[in-house]
Amino acid sequence: MTTILVTGGTGVLGRPVTRRLRADGHDVRVLSRHAGTYAVDLVAGGSGLDAAVAGVDTIVHCATSPRGGDERAAEHLIEAARRAGVRHLVYISIVGVDRVPLGYYRSKLAVEQLVEGSGLGWTILRATQFHDLLVLLFQSLSKPPVMMLPAGVSDQPVAVTEVADRLAELAVGAPAGRVDDMGGPEILTFPQLARAYLTATGRRRPLLNVPLFGKAYRGFRDGGHLTPGRAVGRGTFAEYLEQRFGARPG
Repeated sequence: MTTILVTGGTGVLGRPVTRRLRADGHDVRVLSRHAGTYAVDLVAGGSGLDAAVAGVDTIVHCATSPRGGDERAAEHLIEAARRAGVRHLVYISIVGVDRVPLGYYRSKLAVEQLVEGSGLGWTILRATQFHDLLVLLFQSLSKPPVMMLPAGVSDQPVAVTEVADRLAELAVGAPAGRVDDMGGPEILTFPQLARAYLTATGRRRPLLNVPLFGKAYRGFRDGGHLTPGRAVGRGTFAEYLEQRFGARPG
């Protein structure tokens, strides 16, 4: 049995990672700002972090925030891991962080570089966007009477549970460095994805493709966030929608 700390263990990805590791018989500690025993704000650091990593073999670092602070959080985590003699640090990143100049992606890339230079044994997995994130996006975009979409952009969504299973597999193995990217099984245009969402939720909205501007948009339009050669996921977006919303008329 291995003692494993999952940061962000109450989040969308951290929860299934924790469940999988516990099901496999490992002693798992959950760290988040709202966790019970290990309630720690990684951005602030503090003595609670040292207590959380004491005696830990492996850390799976899932905690993240698009609002900022990921780099500072990683610095605190790495410092505590060094003091505790942690053997292995596993980090989940995003496909395209080195190709799409989006602020959040730049931060994720910076954390990758901190992990690589940490002096710890490390593994980094990059995955494409989760199905859940697309649903959150479409929930917001479908509020107006016309659903406006970024023109010329596609996506390759992947099931969060499949990424969780892969992270759990990596966590119990030896440090592997940067492993192969993990992408969903299909690359679909935003109109295709949006229509599937509207059908599943029983909504009707006209779609309007809107050209945007800037380097980040060009990166997405050029497919920098996609990994067609690593379409290893199995669950499709349509299957996720059916499971989440059930069969509903379009």
